[in-house]
Amino acid sequence: MTDLAVPPVGTSADLTDAIHAVTDRARTAARDLAQAPRAIKDAALLAMAAALQDGSGDILAANALDLAEGRSNGTSTPLLDRLTLTPARIGTLSAALESLASLPDPVGNVVRGQTLPNGLRLRQVNVPLGVVAAIYEARPNVTVDIAGLSLKSGNAVILRGGSAAANTNRALLSLLRPALESAGLPADAVQSIDEYGREGADVLMRARGRVDVLIPRGGRDLIQTVVRNSAVPVIETGEGNVHIFLDRTADPAMSVEILLNAKTQRPSVCNAVETLLVHSESTALPAVLTALAAAGVRLHVDARIEARLPDGVVADRATDDDWGREYMDLDLAVGMVDSLDEAVQHIRRWTTGHTEAILTNDLANAERFIAQVDSAAVIVNASTRFTDGGEMGLGAEVGISTQKLHARGPMGLAELTTTKWIVQGEGQIRR
Repeated sequence: MTDLAVPPVGTSADLTDAIHAVTDRARTAARDLAQAPRAIKDAALLAMAAALQDGSGDILAANALDLAEGRSNGTSTPLLDRLTLTPARIGTLSAALESLASLPDPVGNVVRGQTLPNGLRLRQVNVPLGVVAAIYEARPNVTVDIAGLSLKSGNAVILRGGSAAANTNRALLSLLRPALESAGLPADAVQSIDEYGREGADVLMRARGRVDVLIPRGGRDLIQTVVRNSAVPVIETGEGNVHIFLDRTADPAMSVEILLNAKTQRPSVCNAVETLLVHSESTALPAVLTALAAAGVRLHVDARIEARLPDGVVADRATDDDWGREYMDLDLAVGMVDSLDEAVQHIRRWTTGHTEAILTNDLANAERFIAQVDSAAVIVNASTRFTDGGEMGLGAEVGISTQKLHARGPMGLAELTTTKWIVQGEGQIRR
């Protein structure tokens, strides 16, 4: 059934029962998905992609309601940008679903195998996680990305998208769920608990044994709330205090182009650069600061950068709050260092483990940076905006994992699977 109506909830016991009913339906759907052949899953993805295009008018109308309410509530500009859907962004979401359909099915992939001396045949194969839950805020694109990735990897998904995007998410699910059914898959493979509010999310976080993994995606407060309070295993997606180190040998023209892209293309996202560290002997500094200021970037600089500001460029003095901050806006902290080692020390102190980049023409320095910086993604001579599932050929992503267990970096299809061992014998016994 595709009916999204929610039964009335009176007491906390009623709420728990309602959330558990959602998880039970999801677990039933997950069993069907785990056995679904690739052809059916791909047909469902293509049906979902077409549904988004056909229903774009309804999506945009619902999104306009959320944006109007957000503006009236004083929602920040970065969050409004994350919340906004346009025809182009809907087209990108649709294309991501089509891309997922073209990718190999991760389920059943043989990770490794061997035949033991006693004749036992061993295989370690990828299998779905089961029921995946996601808690996120003001990100309707996540609704589509997680639904598509979960479907292709054989998982059912339960979504809590937050009140800021409630109308948009409701419109999206009203299109995605019938598309699943049209391909012969259960609509309950994609469900939402938005109507149950924060209290429903609290129950979901305690549904250990009913939900296999929980993925938070959003700002620091949301992520840490989930990490602290969840009884369900959590894959932590981190905030992006992203650094770029402008080495002494970096080409000025390349540096300007990369930094403008990394900061200004879409400043509200987690892979936008937030801190620029500049080698004291860099010749690119004047061109870089001039270009950033001309693009409307507000600079927060240390004393050494302040003393070398080009004519016409103004800046605020940076504080420790700037070095540790994910601005998600047209702001950039800029500091000067005397060596690669000093840059690495700064990054180690302030990083959130998301993405760090070096711009350099020194191969030895590039290799040292790669070896010494411990983040989910380390980039040489390219924009930090490439830390993205779609850009890295994964089709889409659930989020950027900054932890080290199970998954790290952009979480695509493979990261939504686990493994099981298959042992086949002919009567062997252990002696």
